[in-house]
Amino acid sequence: MTALTALSRAARPNETPFADPIRAYWAAIERGDVVVGDKIRRTYAHLVSKLDTDADGYHYSPARAWHVIDFIERYCHHSKGKVGGQPVRLELWEKAMLAAIFGFVDMDGNRQYREALLIVGKKNGKSLLASAVGLYLMIGDGEPGPEVYAVATKRDQAKIIWQEAKRMVRKSPALLKRIKTLTHELTSEAFNDGVFKPLASDSDTLDGLNVHGVLMDEIHQWKDGRALYNIMADGTTAREQPLVFITSTAGTVREDIYDDRYEYAARIINGYGDPEGAHDPHFIAFVYELDARREWTDPACWAKANPGLGTIKNRQQLADKVARAQANPKEVKNLVCKEFNIRETTTEAWLTFEELNNTACYDLAELRPRYGVGGVDLSATTDLTAAAVIFQVPNDPHYYVRMMFWLPEALLEQRVNEDKIRYDLWVDEGYVRLCQGNKINYHDVVQWFVEVQEQEDIYLPWIGYDSWSATYFVDELTDTFGPSCPEPVIQGKKTLSAPMHALGADLAAKLVIYNNNPVLKWCLANTSYDEDKNGNWQPCKSTKPTRRIDGAAALLDAYTVLGRHLEEYQSMI
Repeated sequence: MTALTALSRAARPNETPFADPIRAYWAAIERGDVVVGDKIRRTYAHLVSKLDTDADGYHYSPARAWHVIDFIERYCHHSKGKVGGQPVRLELWEKAMLAAIFGFVDMDGNRQYREALLIVGKKNGKSLLASAVGLYLMIGDGEPGPEVYAVATKRDQAKIIWQEAKRMVRKSPALLKRIKTLTHELTSEAFNDGVFKPLASDSDTLDGLNVHGVLMDEIHQWKDGRALYNIMADGTTAREQPLVFITSTAGTVREDIYDDRYEYAARIINGYGDPEGAHDPHFIAFVYELDARREWTDPACWAKANPGLGTIKNRQQLADKVARAQANPKEVKNLVCKEFNIRETTTEAWLTFEELNNTACYDLAELRPRYGVGGVDLSATTDLTAAAVIFQVPNDPHYYVRMMFWLPEALLEQRVNEDKIRYDLWVDEGYVRLCQGNKINYHDVVQWFVEVQEQEDIYLPWIGYDSWSATYFVDELTDTFGPSCPEPVIQGKKTLSAPMHALGADLAAKLVIYNNNPVLKWCLANTSYDEDKNGNWQPCKSTKPTRRIDGAAALLDAYTVLGRHLEEYQSMI
């Protein structure tokens, strides 16, 4: 055992050795002393149930849990502000999280958790905590030759955690004896051959890493971040107890690595206590968020997303931000996203993420619909082409949606590289189909509607289309489904405003069930609106041309036509 490790194991004066922060935090939650959301409550209920058992092959080691806590509080110092130079003093929620991540081990003493995710409102000290964890993994974890990396898609972002760790070393005589602070890395060659570096996705040194610890900060800002995540996660496979430690707030970048990890965390948390649920024994998530968007105006709920409120984070400053947002609705989206971890779309978007998100799914065989209404949004080359069918069943207020998308096969790779959107994955998953050549073949779109009618037995009396659509597409619809089926939808405020308002309300009320289609969800998140002086709307793209809205347009066309024929349609079903 090294001198530093031995010293770290000693309890501080007047402190109980190997105190149990997990039980202490859970007791505070149950008493109501701390306010947490549903995901945190579920996570700690699960962790407490594991404390006195090794049924899954892992047991809780109070000594291992306390070791990382003691290391941070003994050797890590603040570098900025009024507490600059003072030792870090962890709060109970931080101790409980660290105890969970580092305290559960197998019979050989190797850690159970290899990936840990912390989602918390900004200014709750997550970057400082990640910096301290990085230093512990470097010299306090007992790992020979540890390689620790702070990574992001941009180098400036990758350096934030690393630079804070570097400042911590300079503030601590004990750490400075063991770690050299170089321009682009920290090294502990004389101590244990360790290294701690910042890396970005544009670095040429990502391959061949032997990673013991990787710190990923603010992944909500990462665009095309899956590749970087996969490279770093794959780099840990040669280590016996590596750790991928992810810290972030919520953000507006949809269908990227943040959504991937958040939704994975949600599945794992929902699986606790459910034998049929999702399980991953090596993944743990701590998701501090409001349980509902409406809670942002309730001061009693703010701590759900801000466990450091009143200590690490200034309560009055947050109250002032909330007051400003209440007076200026344009500030609400950014506030609830950054301060309260409600996933959002861009500030100009038609719908909030909470409004458009619906993970409910249906079984077509159980519903057995008889009639549906179609909608289509055509493109020539660069945009997606989208088709939608919306239907209802008797005595059910929900609107059920089927979607399909098309891209030219010759342009798939280009669209993936230029748009930074994984259309190729959506093709593999069956959400997007490819048309041969470099143009959309509208015959393929007509044939999909034929499939819906013939294979799924959903008869389509009307299919809405942009009145500027290609004549030969309309002719083929007419030849296939009859002259009364194709129905033009003028793409303007006069036609679309009322249906757009109504569809938005139905989406927010979770009355529109689209089988959690990720392409449609992405299109809905990208959709903004143009408003005239009379408050009339029509959909438009966001400021980024690669953000497609075609799925939303096709759905809106179908919804518009359904509204025109609603009484007749409901008499059919």
